[in-house]
Amino acid sequence: MAEHRTMQRDALLDAARSLLSEGGTEALTFPALAERTGLARSSVYEYFRSRAAVVEELCAVDFPVWAAEVEAAMERADDPGGKVEAYVRSQLNLVGDRRHRAVVAISAGELDDGAREKIRAAHGGLIAMIVEALAELGHEQPRLAAMLLQGVVDAAVRRIELGAAEDPAVIADAAVSLALHGVHP
Repeated sequence: MAEHRTMQRDALLDAARSLLSEGGTEALTFPALAERTGLARSSVYEYFRSRAAVVEELCAVDFPVWAAEVEAAMERADDPGGKVEAYVRSQLNLVGDRRHRAVVAISAGELDDGAREKIRAAHGGLIAMIVEALAELGHEQPRLAAMLLQGVVDAAVRRIELGAAEDPAVIADAAVSLALHGVHP
């Protein structure tokens, strides 16, 4: 019985990822989740009390996987500059991933305070990964630099997500250059 509930919950989360990546937060409705999974709408409520609860669960499940991929890329780097580059590139490489598209859709939507706090905490964990490398590069305020660096990454993500005229690789190169060299070429 527990295994069946776990499978149903996973199916609901997978359907939520698809709905979010296809149509944003407006597409994430309990009737749509029920239709995608073949469950009765009332059954969806047995797993999640609200749309915000679905969002919170997605954050709890997907952010750690995403963060682990970023961290693994950083660990493969040999020096602080390489870690910064890996931090930026690994996040931008995830843009096409359905988990990432869902997170972007979640972040852009109207969420309750609990869901927003989960997203903030997850981003805080991501930012914490790069603070040490920025300190090693000589930043006097590495935490602030990390938050600003994440702003560069977020802007590059939005540019890629919007289907900008530039190739995603060009956007990634520009973001890495900006991260490592500021506005000086």
